Formats: sequence, structure tokens, C-alpha cells
Amino acid sequence: MIHRSGTERRSTIGGNAAPRYRVYTRKHIDELPQLARLSRDERDAMKAVSAVLPFRVNNYVLEELIDWSNIPEDPMYQLTFPQPEMLRRRDFQRVFELVRGDAPEDELKAVAREIQYRLNPHPAGQMDLNVPRVDGEPLPGVQHKYRETMLVFPAAGQTCHAYCTYCFRWAQFVGIQELKFASRESSNWVRYLKVHPEVRSVLLTGGDPMVMTAKVLRRYVEPLLDPSLEHIRSIRIGSKAAAYWPYRFLTDKDAGDVLKLFEEVVASGRHLAFMAHYSHPHELEPPVAQEAVRRIRETGAVVRCQAPLIRRVNDSAEIWADMWQRQINVGAVPYYMFVERDTGPRNYFEVPLVRAHEIFRDAYRSLSGLGRTVRGPTMSATPGKVMVDGVARVGGEKILVLKFLQARDPRWVGIPFFARYDPEATWLDELEPAFGARRFFFERGDGELLGKGDRRVADSLTPMELG
Repeated sequence: MIHRSGTERRSTIGGNAAPRYRVYTRKHIDELPQLARLSRDERDAMKAVSAVLPFRVNNYVLEELIDWSNIPEDPMYQLTFPQPEMLRRRDFQRVFELVRGDAPEDELKAVAREIQYRLNPHPAGQMDLNVPRVDGEPLPGVQHKYRETMLVFPAAGQTCHAYCTYCFRWAQFVGIQELKFASRESSNWVRYLKVHPEVRSVLLTGGDPMVMTAKVLRRYVEPLLDPSLEHIRSIRIGSKAAAYWPYRFLTDKDAGDVLKLFEEVVASGRHLAFMAHYSHPHELEPPVAQEAVRRIRETGAVVRCQAPLIRRVNDSAEIWADMWQRQINVGAVPYYMFVERDTGPRNYFEVPLVRAHEIFRDAYRSLSGLGRTVRGPTMSATPGKVMVDGVARVGGEKILVLKFLQARDPRWVGIPFFARYDPEATWLDELEPAFGARRFFFERGDGELLGKGDRRVADSLTPMELG
């Protein structure tokens, strides 16, 4: 069953007219017919939250994905529409009173900015530790955290067809310029890549690169195909377009140009990975969504699927098992289950790490070997991608077993380390080392990460000795 409003489902598969993309934001809350059943208080609450956190939805999400007979519980509604509990009670009340009192926009924006800066807008060292330099100057719109992979944030791709309420990159969309990553040209980062042959993979991210026209997307992709960058063996495109606007690959006026560009990447001998964000099995139910995946795969690209574990949206093993199986059915590859990052409305969405592992384990067990390509639950934390690998009992102590799948120092990858069992912890910084150790093996004595100057020390000690 496809969850939609009372309008007839429009499909391009049967040759019907292509739908026109229509976007709705905070200013449309009182105009949306689907929200007419809500009280004024409920709509004003939505306006209050969306003054702080970004809100954007489109006609496809409204008509095809949300079950309007089941709000507010419907997972796709929770995934796209702001809820009062996403803000702390005091913060929500302040903004709500301003909205109800028709306060001047400048006053509302000032209060929103104050709250936004307290929501950890750029976690995991994105603004300082991840930004590379060229000739001593920071490289705008680029992150290089892991040795083999570089991230590029195209300036024209810093929005999405619809916003997820859990988005860990929400700060890109709220108009605070100093918090925004954006690269307006490729010359500087291409120059950086030429002197960094260790980089083998470039990820175009955002926002969503697929909001760009094919012509603009080409400006970022073509330089990577230059013979002087032969060491770039894979190009990744992080996108939720196949879930939120599958017509991007079917009937948008430049859909054919997008697919042609994908074919050119593959023809160059490089691997093209379309990193699709699917948060719930409903997103793969509509025939147009399945057709979009087929069209992408026809170009030779590989569709890899990832999403965070989100309370109220997908926090059950049955949902993940269903979603992974649907991905396999359309020829996509289950790739990552992430842990909700420590930013934005995390308190509304986060799931304790122990529970996250239980959900992953139970869903994983239900799959055949084809689905066991997926990894998780994984935290994209400051030192790297840390996977919760299991719960064990050693010497009478119950512990969490963790390991790095990626790390700032590549030598940390694959090394198991251990934390005290804590059923309430939701992030790495809430965990304590097991067995009475003073610190985790990747930390200095002051709790900071080991740096280049500490590597001789790190080489001389085992993970257990460092804790």
C-alpha cells in the first residue's frame, strides 16, 4: 500500500504526464490542505520549531509517502514535519510565544540564532579538524577527515528536495553563513587532489547534489575524470532524491543528462557510487521510486543505501529488515546503519547504543548473505566511524565491544576496544573505558585525540595499555 492523500497517484511509468515539483516551507504551513485538520496551536507550534530548525517538503512527499490518517505517529510525517518536542521546553515556549504574538521577524530570528548555536551545529570537528588547507589557507567547502576520502560540498547543492527532521547537517540550511560549507569552484580542490594521491574517493555531498541541474553537477564531476587525477578511483554522490523526488531520474527536463553524466563516469573506468538515503521502507514502495533505482543502476552506477537509526521513524528490527530486503529486491546494496549524531534535535530522535545494537543484530540475523553487506550501528564521531560490534562479558564485567571502520589515524581501523556497559549512553563521549582503564587507546591523558606528535607514543602502546 502506498501512503498518500486522497489525490490519485500520478506515475510516469504508464506514460502519464510528468508531475511538476512543488516545494512548501514554513510560510506555507497555514495553506497546506493536509494540515487543515490541525488546530491553530498545533500549526503555530510547527511554525515555532521551523523558525529554529529547517523545514521543507514537496508534493511527492505529501501525496505519496505520508499516511495522513495516522498523524502524528506516521513515520514519514515524523521524518519531515517538525514536532514541538524537538526543542527543549523552555526554548520552544520562547519561540512559540513570539510566533503567537506576531513578533517582528528580526526578533524571532535573534532568538532562533541563540538556540541554534546551542544545538552543536557542526559536530565531530567539522569546522576545525576536517578542513584541509592549500597554501596555508582553508579550502572552502571541502572536508578531508579520512586518508582515502575527501568530501566536497557544491555551493549550488546546499538544499534538498525535502528536509529530514533529524538532519545532522541542518546548520547548512538555516541561513547562518559562518556555519555553512560550500565550494563555488573546483580549481582549488582539484589542485589539492593533485598533490594528495592518497585520496582515492571523492564524495559530493550537501545538502543534496541532485538538486543541481545536470549542467552544474557536471562542473563538479568532470574535473575528477581528468587523467591527472587517475588516483581518484571512485566518485560518490550522497543523495535522498531517489526517495524524496524520484522524478529527478525519470521525467525532470534534464533527467537524461544526469544519467548520461553517470554513464560517462563509469565509462572512465571509475566506480560511481550513488549513496542513497532511505530511512523507511515506505520510501521504496511507490513504483516510481523503484524505477528511479533501476534507471540509476542502468548507467553502471552502484546504489548503496544508508540511514541513521531514528526513534519514532525506524527504531525496530522489523522496519530495518523490511527496508534492507526491499533494497536488495531492487538491486541496491545495504551499506550503513548510522547512530543519530549529537546535533540538532538529537534528544527527540536518539536511541541508546545498546538498544541500537540489538535492533541491528536482530534485523541482520533475518537477512540472507546478500543483505549482510550492511554495517552498524556506527557513530560518525570526532575520532572516526566507530561501530558498536557487540555486548560481551569478560572476567565478570559486562562490556561494549567497539571498533573503528574509519579513523583520522588509519592505524586505528579494525582495532577492537572496550567500554563499560551503559544501557543509557547514546554517543561515544558518554562511554567510559572498560577494565578500569584511564582512557581509550586513541586519546591522550587529557582526553584529547592523539595527534601527529603523539604517534611515537601510540606506536609503543597496545590498545589495552592505553585503555
